[in-house]
Amino acid sequence: MKKNIKNEEVNEEIVNESVEETQKASDEQTEKKETEEPRELTSEEKIAELEKQIEELKKQQLYKVAEFDNFRKRVMQEKAELIKNGGSKVITTLLPIIDDLERAQQNMDKYEDVAAVKEGVNLIIDKFFKLLAQEGLKKMEVVGEAFDSDLHEAIAMVPGQPEDMKGKVMDCMTAGYILNDKVIRYAKVAVAE
Repeated sequence: MKKNIKNEEVNEEIVNESVEETQKASDEQTEKKETEEPRELTSEEKIAELEKQIEELKKQQLYKVAEFDNFRKRVMQEKAELIKNGGSKVITTLLPIIDDLERAQQNMDKYEDVAAVKEGVNLIIDKFFKLLAQEGLKKMEVVGEAFDSDLHEAIAMVPGQPEDMKGKVMDCMTAGYILNDKVIRYAKVAVAE
């Protein structure tokens, strides 16, 4: 029996050693596979891989083109909406002036005092210009200023003026206006010769 036990122990040791060697060999093969460079692809495989990449890039490009087209359409729609309703702010601020003018028109027949009506209209005009000034509009003060073709439009020349007045604006027939530092209407003026 002692022999059997010893044989079993020896057999067990051999089996354990064999398992350990197999495990080591398996680990070495795994390490070799991990450290080995990937095998070189054949030309057909390379072509297939490149065609796959091309298809992916085409899809990405189509998505980007569609996304840009949607963005462009959205911006155009917003721009059209702004153009359509852009003046609503100014018109809304002008509505109180229109109300004042309508009240003045209704009351003109009731008042016999022309001076009171004139004063009321002048107040409405002042209110109107203050409102426009808040929106960035400025009226040009041109009489006595040197003629500037960037601001003025000469519609008449006034001869026989003193030397110090030559080239200066003598009279303004139509007022000019500047909106946010941009001329929106040139002043029509008479210039001294």
